[in-house]
Amino acid sequence: MQVRLQDSFFKSLKRLKWQSSTTYRLYSLFRYRLPGFIKNVWRFRRELWQHRWWDYSFTLMMLKRSLEIQEKGMRLKGVEESRSLEKRLVKMRRTIELINNRLEDNYIQRIENEYGELISPLNFEETEDGDYMLVDTETEEEKKHTKMIFDKAHRLEQKEWKELWEIIHGKKYKHYKDWDGSDLRGWWD
Repeated sequence: MQVRLQDSFFKSLKRLKWQSSTTYRLYSLFRYRLPGFIKNVWRFRRELWQHRWWDYSFTLMMLKRSLEIQEKGMRLKGVEESRSLEKRLVKMRRTIELINNRLEDNYIQRIENEYGELISPLNFEETEDGDYMLVDTETEEEKKHTKMIFDKAHRLEQKEWKELWEIIHGKKYKHYKDWDGSDLRGWWD
């Protein structure tokens, strides 16, 4: 058996040597990395502006924005075959929707749309010392309705929170045909 080395092999070696040089690293920094950094700062400007260290909602905002960028890129420029790509995109969109629901905290409004609005508004009375005190003017039926709305909203919030992390974690499957598109680790193109 005879082994021959083509010119392309030696060109590859020269390219590897060039890419490991200090000159190329500086070139790469100014040509690729710095513009990429500036582009990412621009893409995440709203999230960076609002970011604070003390609450998880800012982390969710960053994840949501990142998934929106990734979903758009995979949808418009992706090279994956359409059947498995569509499964991933559906799960990405659902994840974005779940994060958005959590950030907007819209569970009570959604339950109110289904079962009717909360009946009595909050009423306050002025006290003798100039402060205000909440006055309970709800009937038993109104209290029952309010409790039902809050309970259902809480259950919906818990259900969606669990679903969000199940999508990100992914479901176990033995055969590819059983794969549903979940698992964040598989969302790449």
